[in-house]
Order: sequence, then C-alpha cells, then structure tokens
Amino acid sequence: MSGNDKIYIFDTTLRDGEQSPGFSMNIEEKVLFAEQLVRLGVDAIEAGFPVISDGDFESVQKISRRLKGVQVVGLARANSKDIDSAWGALKDAENPRIHTFISSSDIHIEHQFKKTRDEVLDLAVAAVKRARGYTGNVEFSPMDATRSDLSFLARMVESVIDAGATTVNIPDTVGYTIPSEFSRIIRYLFENVHNIDRAVISVHCHNDLGLAVANSIAAVEAGARQVECTINGIGERAGNTALEELVMAIKTRSDIINARTDINSKQIITTSKLLSRITGVSVQPNKAIVGDNAFAHESGIHQDGMLKNKMTYEIMRPDDVGIVKSKLVLGKHSGRHAVLDRLKDLGFEMSQDELDRFFKYFKALADKKKEIFDEDLIALISEAIYRDEEKRRFKVQNVQISTGMYSPPMTMVTLKDHYNNNAEVFEVAHGNGGVDAGIQAVKKITGTEAFIKSFNLVAITGGSDALSEVSVTVVENYGGKELKVFGSGVSVDVSIAGILSFVDALNKLEYLKKYNGIHGDAQNVSL
Repeated sequence: MSGNDKIYIFDTTLRDGEQSPGFSMNIEEKVLFAEQLVRLGVDAIEAGFPVISDGDFESVQKISRRLKGVQVVGLARANSKDIDSAWGALKDAENPRIHTFISSSDIHIEHQFKKTRDEVLDLAVAAVKRARGYTGNVEFSPMDATRSDLSFLARMVESVIDAGATTVNIPDTVGYTIPSEFSRIIRYLFENVHNIDRAVISVHCHNDLGLAVANSIAAVEAGARQVECTINGIGERAGNTALEELVMAIKTRSDIINARTDINSKQIITTSKLLSRITGVSVQPNKAIVGDNAFAHESGIHQDGMLKNKMTYEIMRPDDVGIVKSKLVLGKHSGRHAVLDRLKDLGFEMSQDELDRFFKYFKALADKKKEIFDEDLIALISEAIYRDEEKRRFKVQNVQISTGMYSPPMTMVTLKDHYNNNAEVFEVAHGNGGVDAGIQAVKKITGTEAFIKSFNLVAITGGSDALSEVSVTVVENYGGKELKVFGSGVSVDVSIAGILSFVDALNKLEYLKKYNGIHGDAQNVSL
C-alpha cells in the first residue's frame, strides 16, 4: 500500500451492532444515529438487513431517502429474494450499495449449507450478477474466510470480482484469526487473485479473542483499503472492530501505519454517547478512547507528569476525540500537584500552613471516598483556612454511636482540650438520635450552656457515600450579652458531621471570648 492511502470506514453499527442482544433500536433511533454517522464522516453505513423484517426494510429505506454524502448499504444473502428486497429498500439512496454474502469455509459449506464448493461458488457469482443488475456498487463477503482453504478463498474472490463485485470483504466471522495470520491471508490474496486490483479489499473482524482492532490494522498494513467496524465495538458475541480505536490508532501511529481516514475524530465522543443513550448500554470506564477513564489520571506520579507536560502520559490529545480536556481524578492516589492545580482552577490560594492542613484533610477524606469532587474540595477548604489549630480549643478525637429501632440512641464523644494540656476527655450520653446524643455528650465535657438555634444538612455530592455538610447556628448568653456563631462540619457520616459542626461553633465561641473579649456596648457578636 502506498503512503498515506485512504482507508474507507464502513460502519455496521446499525446492522451487525444492532442485531446483538441488548442493542436493538427502533426506526427513529436508527435514522437519528445514521445522521450522526454522517457528521462523523464514515464512508458507508450498513443500515440493515432489509429482508429479515418490515422494520429493517423501512429503516434502510428511510435512511436511504434522507442521507446525502454517504454510501448506504443493505445486506443480502446470496439469493434472489434477499437481493431484490435489499434493492427495494436502497433504490432511493444517493449512492446505494448491495452487500451480499455466502460462506467459503468447508465447516460452513458442509455442515450449514450442505453443499459442495462448486455449488457455493456458483451461488456467489449469481448473487453478484443479480446485484449488478441493480447497481454498479456491489460488495461480496466470503463468510468465515479466515477458516477457509486459501486456494478456494482466492478462487471465490477472483470469481466474484469477474462477476462485477467492486468491494470484496474478508470476514473473520468468528474472531478466530490472529494478526500475523490475517496479514498472511490478505497478502496471499493480493499475490494470487489476478484481478484483485479491480476491487477494494475490505475486512470485517470480530472480537472473540480481543484482537479485532489488531487484526484490522494488520490487514490494512497488508493492503486492505476498507475496514468494517462499529461504534463502541458493539456486535455479535464479543463485538466487532471498534471504529474509534481503529481510527485513532491510524491517526496516532501514522508514523508506522501509512494510511489515513476521513473521519472527523472530534465527533467520536458525541457519537459514542449517542449510541449509549439510544441503547441504554454504557461502555466500561476503561474502554479505550471513549471510556470515562480513557483520559483520566489518578496516580500522583502520572498527575505530576501530566501537569508538567501532557505527553508524559497521554499519546493523544483529548480534544481530538471531542473531549474538552483530560481529567485528573482526585482520589487517594493523587499527589499534591494535582490537588493544588485543581484548587487554582477553583480560584483558591492558601498559605503553606493552610495547604498542609488542607492536604491532611484531603487524604483523610480520600480514604473514605472513591473520588473527590470540586464540591468536596470547597467544603474542605474551610477546614484548612478557618480551623487553625491555635484558634481551636476543642478537637474531636473519636465518636462512637450506637442506635437502633428498639434501643435508645447513645453516643460516646472524646474531645481533646488544647487549653488544658491537651487532655482527652470522653462522655457518653443518650438522646433522640445519634446527633442529639453526641451533642449532649459534648455539653457534658465542655459544660457549655450554648444551644443550637438552627440546623441545616446538605448532601454535597451524590451517592450512598455522599459527603455531607451540617451547618448550625449556635447561641450562648455570656456576661449578659448574646453571642451567636455559625459552625460547620463535614463527613461522610451525617451524625458525625452534626457533632463536628457543634464543636466548631463552640471553638468559635471560645475564640470570641479569649481573643476578642466582650467589651463596650455590643449586644450581639457573631462570627
């Protein structure tokens, strides 16, 4: 193959992909998706198998009538009924193609068709000739080609090209071959089919051994000029060659694969997500190119490298496939650089001491949550900036809560008192719930007469492990004056967040008393 040759992208998501369990689409959904495939820039869309149902016929017909600038393909077995039906659905297309097929492997010929090689060859030639009577754009596939006798396969390919096939597809129908073997098969055909220059050689690989993309690339390197594939790699059994993986492999490794496609790669993510939305089946997070984690980095070492130069850990630009930017996932593996970079994006700047405290809180939360979101970071910032150890008298060391449907809630709280040689004191109390019992225990330890005037609970992030923030307004009468403070507490445990918020308010009361004093005529002081 000469340098930078075009590889035609034949999308069969609406035919091979749609016929796999769990991926069926109605007519309107097929038309919608076909229109997106045009925006993606595929060369041919296999819209369905018209003879198998009225619905398939109608969807192929609607797509044929609506779409411009793309070849529309209908599948047909090697018999007159199928081919006539395919043409009936395709005839209004701007550029219609009939794709007919029959098996070339002895396994299929003997056990499925119960015919001889010569009989099958005659059927193949007759099918191509009938299709040529309708259109000059005819594709033929010798099904199960990779398990066929190569001399017979070559004979069939040569015969259908003589009959008028303009594209010959070599299918790895059961995902059996491996790249080195498939490359040899394609090269064998180029060396032994005398009229092969009159047709485009195509490949259609299944993924039973996880080799569909690798086999397709091997075929391209051996001379194939069309690849049949599906979005997200959907299809029979383990699926087909994933269009997004093939296209980005060709684009990324153009230094080795001397080929190109006309795919608008910036439409890849949009197309992938549209398919998931239509079918209700999402791709796995670690799916190449389109998975949620494809451009996400959590390891601290990787995040540090990405912040210095994206090429350290990314071989593609995320915007090339339609992603705005890479995602540095914040979690327990994240390092300081990634966290600080996210804080800067959020517009926060902190002193070194505050950053040190912040990162300590971050790591503690990351041990409890799988992923840290921006909302989590904002909540933790207040912990770092406004929880200066020197301004805090009390620190919650431990909370143990016992509650049940038929037993009175009981909470044990341990506080450290920084004004009393860091002494640790614990108390146990009962209450109307875990939070109330904990607050009663705190009151026992501190001797405070402060009371909660308002209590507000907000789930900061979603899910059963949601980070919750409790904010309270606490009032205390002191020296004839009313002190009002606001406290907050953040935890994945709602009860603990409530107790933390009350202790936070008490610390602010202590700060008011110790540093600000109560002077003059002030009747209300709030913090």
